[in-house]
Amino acid sequence: MTRTTRTTRTARSDRLGLGRPARTTAVLSTALLALSLGVLPAQAADATGAPAGRAAARHVPALDRAALRDSLDAFHTAGMYGAFAAVRDGSEQWRGATGLADPSGGRPIAPNFEHRVGSITKSFTAVAILQQVERHRIDLDAPVARYVPDLVPGERGEQVTVRMLLNHTSGIADYVLPAFPGLLQDPGRTLDENRLRHVEPEELVPLGLAAPPAAQRGEFAYANTNFVLAGLILERVTGQDAEAYITRNVIRRAGLHHTYFPSSASLKGPHAGMYESFFGFIDPPRDYSTYDMSWAGTAGALVSTTSDLDVFYRKLLGGKLLGPAALRAMKTTVPAAVTPDGEVVMRYGLGLYTLRMPSGWYWGHDGAVFGAGTWSLATEDGRRQVSVAYNLMKYQRLDEQGHTLPEPITPALYAFVDGALSGGAPTAGRRSAVPLPAAGLPPLVDQLPTGRQAS
Repeated sequence: MTRTTRTTRTARSDRLGLGRPARTTAVLSTALLALSLGVLPAQAADATGAPAGRAAARHVPALDRAALRDSLDAFHTAGMYGAFAAVRDGSEQWRGATGLADPSGGRPIAPNFEHRVGSITKSFTAVAILQQVERHRIDLDAPVARYVPDLVPGERGEQVTVRMLLNHTSGIADYVLPAFPGLLQDPGRTLDENRLRHVEPEELVPLGLAAPPAAQRGEFAYANTNFVLAGLILERVTGQDAEAYITRNVIRRAGLHHTYFPSSASLKGPHAGMYESFFGFIDPPRDYSTYDMSWAGTAGALVSTTSDLDVFYRKLLGGKLLGPAALRAMKTTVPAAVTPDGEVVMRYGLGLYTLRMPSGWYWGHDGAVFGAGTWSLATEDGRRQVSVAYNLMKYQRLDEQGHTLPEPITPALYAFVDGALSGGAPTAGRRSAVPLPAAGLPPLVDQLPTGRQAS
């Protein structure tokens, strides 16, 4: 089986231009940078980036449990192995699950499963940094050289600010592809060989600094290196391990009971298998639920549940984790993604983004690691929320130009999320105002192809 899979993969690589400088390689490179974030569409925005005509001001119907169940089932029917979700409206909550945790064994997925939530970690790290801003120990507009002169030396260290790290305008590249050499040529072998590899954050930063930047300083270009650096700044300022600080001062303060940085390659509690397809180049998809996540650290290593994520974003947006000034700074945004006609479709703040779904604008973040995808969005006041997790990644297929081919899974995901937030019927059957992501890791911002980001 291994030999057959490798032969098929080689043929596909030759046909698609992987392994030689080609458009497909560039698209894949951009799509895989970071493994963790965003989506898109637009409306006028005020100076903080908060959209005019806020979704929170609209009347949202109470939870329609039957519609939520049917819409989540439709996500599975479209081809997703399994998914589970938590939807909240005020004090009312619905939790549901659909499909399989392990397709080969038939184990059903459950609503209380733990999951690797990828770049949703960035919201937690940004809150920790902003807590230090509130204590006047970190200045958002100070150069990073003030805190980590040895890690970002020279002119770059003096010109890149802490704020630029948190809103991805630093001009620093992502480290993920350099950290996984061979990922584009033989993804299955590369991921398998690195399952138990431990890497320190100080080893990741130089990889990002040495890589060609996706955009010049001052323009948005998503990069995990920014948030690994933010974690190292947090350590220098507090004198504590960054993950330990975030655990005590963010996770526990929010009252979360199933959210943690993993101390081993395995998750502590019940969880689904997490299957990576890599656009069909890992065939059949492999389970990477056991993986050393030190390669992601304060940029994307967290484990959580959908219910915990709802609690976290509700408390964050409700002003329970940060004071008004710090929360306002977090929600001050820059353009992050545009439609082909130039309309801004997403704006990124400090570890938090805002985007317009067909039903309106919402706040949150998403994440993706090998095999696991998560998305958490809320109305601006945090009253109405949805968090959804799913266990098959990069299921899309590419044409010979490296573009993703039409498929039913992504529209079904958007239909569930938008319907959960709006209280309306699923939107899959009508034209969406949201351009679906073209890089294969919905709804990840960092994985939108070059030219679709506002960079």
